[in-house]
Amino acid sequence: MSKITSDIVAKLWNLCNILKDDGVTYHQYVTELTYLLFLKMAKETGAENQLPQGYRWTDLESKAAPDRLEFYKMLLIHLGSHGATLVQEIFANASSFIRKPATLSTLVAEIDKLDWYSVHREDLGDLYEGLLEKNANEKKSGAGQYFTPRPLVNCMVNVMRPALTDIIQDPAAGTGGFLIAANHYLRTHHDFDTLTEAQQRKYRNSTFYGMEHVQDAHRLALMNLMLHGIDGGIRYGDTLSPEGAALPKATLILTNPPFGTKKGGGLPSRDDFTYATSNKQFAFLQHIYRGLAPGGRAAVVMPDNVLFESNVGTQIRRDLMDKCNLHTILRLPTGIFYAQGVKTNVLFFTRGQSDKTNTKAVWIYDLRTNMPQFGKRTQLNAEHFAEFEDFFGPDPQAGNTQHRHSRASGGPETARFRIFTREQIAERGDSLDIAWLKDDSAAGHDDLPEPVVLAQEAMSELEAAMEDLRGILEELGEEIEEMEL
Repeated sequence: MSKITSDIVAKLWNLCNILKDDGVTYHQYVTELTYLLFLKMAKETGAENQLPQGYRWTDLESKAAPDRLEFYKMLLIHLGSHGATLVQEIFANASSFIRKPATLSTLVAEIDKLDWYSVHREDLGDLYEGLLEKNANEKKSGAGQYFTPRPLVNCMVNVMRPALTDIIQDPAAGTGGFLIAANHYLRTHHDFDTLTEAQQRKYRNSTFYGMEHVQDAHRLALMNLMLHGIDGGIRYGDTLSPEGAALPKATLILTNPPFGTKKGGGLPSRDDFTYATSNKQFAFLQHIYRGLAPGGRAAVVMPDNVLFESNVGTQIRRDLMDKCNLHTILRLPTGIFYAQGVKTNVLFFTRGQSDKTNTKAVWIYDLRTNMPQFGKRTQLNAEHFAEFEDFFGPDPQAGNTQHRHSRASGGPETARFRIFTREQIAERGDSLDIAWLKDDSAAGHDDLPEPVVLAQEAMSELEAAMEDLRGILEELGEEIEEMEL
């Protein structure tokens, strides 16, 4: 991101202070800002033909200050059912959190005052991504659940090496970060000026697919894709319902699905899942490996319990290892997500041409043991993934075993990576929760009996659930305060 772009991000973020008196939360502010920025950027980029006449930035700006808020609220409703399809999706069920006419007038004036001519058209996407990242890093916003740390996203994309022929999907799209990163990788590694018009059109309209269940996150994702030159792609809907079954088969899936159980404790309404479970991560995992075309590949963030949970969990792991080559597991450091207690991994697998015995061995890379506690003081960055990316090798289909063996020079007991055959995994009851490094920290527990380890894993999940509950209670408190006002 250029200095000019980052300066505008900082100025836009600081405008949030104007809305504090109206009781607007950070996440509501980014949603509100999306409406205003869409209008402004449509004007700056010559895309106002998507908007009906009379409902554009100039029309909002020209209203007298006392009348502007009432017109703005009417504009939001109108754009939800008029204009281009993208406009209607971004403004679907839109409403304003602003209560005071003076607040809106200040926002409009400050946005208009920014030096938009200094921002290159291709940098507008980076500008919006910067706002989303600031929102995700603000604990009170609760938006961290929609935002995977960018160094991790970039690492997953780098080792999977998207190709122009790929059909790329994120079934839990959030604000579109994985699809944006894949788009950036492809544009960096290919000369798009050499593509024919038909290839360009195919790329814009038939390369990126996704689904998002939260409408505010969906509108942010559409705005994000639009500013990065991608048309639509992310549908509003529930992947764990029949809507998800309608997503096209993918050759590459990159995703960080939501964790926990389905609201109300019910089962997903998909009727094509072999194993019924209310556990969202196991349901998403079934969608992912069933949604890959033969030879298609996936990189998926999953919590630890996916590696060791018994009963239906064991059945799903076996089905995954049968249908796919689960060639790599990256054990991630703690503290990199919004819920500090959650321990996570990235599963890398490739769908087989047949549905049996595709996994012969699994490489596990431990980036968790003896790593710093990440948070605001210690930031996760690309350097932390450099060795893993080198270890992964040049083959995104299944990793390069010879390449990996040549790098295991530290010996199996000290190196961060180690291979386990399918037979060794079967001897463990098909548990993939495997660690061999001694944890030098006081919190280390690798040398404790297995029941104690499992109890600590359960405590970690409980802490994460409590963190989620605290976030929900905070949001409820803010809503109650607004109602009282």
